[in-house]
Amino acid sequence: MSKATADWERVGDRFYRTTQIYTSVFDPDLELENYVVTGAPYSGAVALYRGEDKIYSYRSSQAVKPSVDIYSCAGKFIRQIPWDRGTIKAVGWSEDERLLVVTDDGTVRSYADLQGDFSPFTIGHGAEEHGVLSCKFWANGFVALLGNNTLVAVSRYDEPRPRLLASAPPGEVVAWTVIPPEHTSSRSVEVLLAIGKTVYVVDAAECEDRGLEAGPFRHVSISPNGKFIALYTDDGKVWVISSDFQERFSEYESKVKTPPKDLQWCGNNAVVMAWEDEIHLIGPNGAASKFYYDSFVHLLPDIDGIRIVTGEVCEFLQKVPDPTEEVFRLGSTAPASILLDAIDQLEKKSPKADDNIQLIRPNLDEAVDMCVRAAGQEYSIHWQKQLLKAASFGKSVLDLYNSDDFVDMTETLRVLNAVRFYEIGLPLSYEQYIRLTPERLVQRLVNRQEYLLALKISEYLHLPVDKIYVHWARQKVRSSSTDEDSICEEIVRKLRGKRGISFEEVAQAAYDEGRGKLATELLEYEPRAGKQVPLLLSVGEESIALDKAIESGDTDLVFYVLLHLKKKISLSSFFRTINSRPVATAIVESSAIDQDLELLKDLYYQDDRRLEGSNLLLYEALSAPDITPATDKLKMAAKLLRDSKEYAPQVSALEDAQKLLRFQEAFEKDLTERFVGLSVNETMSKLIKTGKIKRAAKVQTEFKVPDKTYWWVRLRALVSSREWREVEELGKARKSPIGWEPFFNEILGAGNTKLASTFIPKCTSLTVAERIEMWVKCGMVAKAGEEALKAKDKSALEELRAQASAGQQLELDRMIAQLQKGR
Repeated sequence: MSKATADWERVGDRFYRTTQIYTSVFDPDLELENYVVTGAPYSGAVALYRGEDKIYSYRSSQAVKPSVDIYSCAGKFIRQIPWDRGTIKAVGWSEDERLLVVTDDGTVRSYADLQGDFSPFTIGHGAEEHGVLSCKFWANGFVALLGNNTLVAVSRYDEPRPRLLASAPPGEVVAWTVIPPEHTSSRSVEVLLAIGKTVYVVDAAECEDRGLEAGPFRHVSISPNGKFIALYTDDGKVWVISSDFQERFSEYESKVKTPPKDLQWCGNNAVVMAWEDEIHLIGPNGAASKFYYDSFVHLLPDIDGIRIVTGEVCEFLQKVPDPTEEVFRLGSTAPASILLDAIDQLEKKSPKADDNIQLIRPNLDEAVDMCVRAAGQEYSIHWQKQLLKAASFGKSVLDLYNSDDFVDMTETLRVLNAVRFYEIGLPLSYEQYIRLTPERLVQRLVNRQEYLLALKISEYLHLPVDKIYVHWARQKVRSSSTDEDSICEEIVRKLRGKRGISFEEVAQAAYDEGRGKLATELLEYEPRAGKQVPLLLSVGEESIALDKAIESGDTDLVFYVLLHLKKKISLSSFFRTINSRPVATAIVESSAIDQDLELLKDLYYQDDRRLEGSNLLLYEALSAPDITPATDKLKMAAKLLRDSKEYAPQVSALEDAQKLLRFQEAFEKDLTERFVGLSVNETMSKLIKTGKIKRAAKVQTEFKVPDKTYWWVRLRALVSSREWREVEELGKARKSPIGWEPFFNEILGAGNTKLASTFIPKCTSLTVAERIEMWVKCGMVAKAGEEALKAKDKSALEELRAQASAGQQLELDRMIAQLQKGR
């Protein structure tokens, strides 16, 4: 096995290493130098498209059709996206591996999941008129530079809202880059424009000249942490300055007359320049190293290094991580390095192994931790094993050691080694893996249709697997050519019983592919009605959708289905559909009473529900603004019920209502008072109050109002209008159908105690005690005493005396004495 430091290169006082990850990457016939190559963050997929200025070599008519080709870092072909929409001006990636393709007229296509489906949007703001020159991308957005130096920013892809940045000065933009929002003080994207001799900083509010005079700058690049800027001057020098332009850290003279094809950061502490087959690595303080290749080089920067892609190899160039340098550096006396040597001695069965352990015993826990961290930084499985063996040997000697980090690292390395395999082609570093997260790594595997590995990693790391199964099922629906029953059977067999599975998503995919029957079959296995119903409606299974909504018990969902049905099918079909479903019928009735009375009438007519239809007409009659429509509605209501004997009382009541309306119409004409809307009793009361006793009596006769009712109405009407003379005349009758006590109560309630007292002697059916109470209510204690004296009730007299005034007490004393004398 070669030394761990074999691929190290010293640049100044730092070490850098070039790890060869894959070989024989691309087909030699691909002519990689004629393609623009862009890589997704975190060692993601690689997109290739032929630049518009590149010459096509003759192959066949098929070869010249434009396309965007997606490969893994190992050169494994993933997908080809045929291009049929204008000239491609930029291709970029988001951190969730979403591919963005921008054309010269400002049209953007966003491809998620490495599939051919896309969601389009346009940049606008004059892009169609002036054209897009180029774009710069960051993790969650991009900025487009238009032909008139206008800058348009898009900061999110799920809801893209292109917005203009501040106006840039005129002149040719020689080079430019963007500083992502997370690295700016304003928390919005900033753009660095190299125009003329200087660099301008443009944000949403202003454009500021940084006052440089060494331009024009052929390349401008920002470090991953946003703290440093690399500038390539026209005379072949590379400057590294702070992002606020206040400090210059280093300068490097390339001594190459031709400007580099590309300039990118390697992590946060080195800059890489690439010519066709040569790259320069510039470290701190201007130190540099040169690398040569056999074919054209493409640079794909990442957060902790840079991928170097040629037709033959894919390499990863990075600063040697601190734990790795501490362990492997030549002549290192660090505890971790000694611990690694101890495991080598142990394998040789040498006693020096124990000597090494004793030597670093005070720092053994530190050495174990360092070996674990160094193992995470290695691509070589051999050195991963050696470092973990050393850590395991060290922790076995320690009395107390928390092994969590060791266990986590072994799990992580198993995952990393699996996805780095050339068939998968995801050469993640440890830092990239931590930043990407296991969940998003699994999603990347799913997007590549590596379902088995995605499942194994998810189960190994205890992650949910439902999305993996659903994605597999959706792809099965889209790509399988077998019959629909077999597809459904296979999907159900694999997915049924799994937690969190959404059959609705799979059914939606089937529907989108035009497989309506398969979508319906799959929806039978979806437990959530809220997910089933909308898609069933889309498929055209309205009856099933309605039944599912009713089964769910969700009235809002049922109402949603009913609204859809009413719009889609004829009214007769709609009524037939709901007739056999009482819940649906009840919901239609409850909503129609407030919103659509005509629909309710049609429903009652269709079902031959005469009484409900009549009630509805009566409701309309009561709310009618005029007498004529109200009368018409009542006639229609009576007509509905007239054919059935069981509704005779209702018919009679409706005819009485019509007759009452006619009377009230006549009263309004004669008396200029409002009568319509009043009941029979209210009508009689109003007539009595206005002195029309004869008309009130006629109403009583016509509507066969009982005498008791009429006397009550007349009494209350006269009392409320304070017609006391009329009340007295009424009281002269020999007999009252309602008795005389109501007269007393009503008149007393109106405050006329004198008149009320005249009715007390007429209340012969009441007890003495009740009549005494009535006299007291009228304030006539003496009269009450006389009533008690007649009844020879001494206790009542004494009780009255207790509540009487001084003058009244003398009279009551006389009565008490008279009663005692009589004894």
